[in-house]
Amino acid sequence: MGKVLAVCISPQRGTVKKNVGRAEFVADHGIKGDAHAGKWHRQVSLLSHQKIEEFRKKGAEVRDGAFGENLVVENIDFPRLPVGTVLTCGTVILEMTQIGKECHSHCAIFQVMGDCIMPREGVFARVIRGGFISVGDEMYVQ
Repeated sequence: MGKVLAVCISPQRGTVKKNVGRAEFVADHGIKGDAHAGKWHRQVSLLSHQKIEEFRKKGAEVRDGAFGENLVVENIDFPRLPVGTVLTCGTVILEMTQIGKECHSHCAIFQVMGDCIMPREGVFARVIRGGFISVGDEMYVQ
């Protein structure tokens, strides 16, 4: 079981996401109000809190959402789970669709640090069943 530490969205692609504390997840669409929502396989992005903390220890000053992640969750090592893994959080059901992503144009974090964790540590999911997710909610790997 994991615990949601941040729920982040941004109205435009390519911008840092902001922790809004609570958001509505719409089936087969993504997070209401987030630029990455839509009918595709990367509706929601997730990062493990522990991986962000390891990166911070290297000197990176990053807030939740800086990597473009929608959900920051502690105690789940997402990249170790296989594609197809089902995650539940309250009434919301997510299905992991992709692990990591290619970084075509290095982000601002990469420019400063020479590294970015999202391409190897971030995972993506589609929303199977909607509802709300809030900071403090528990997430389960099915």
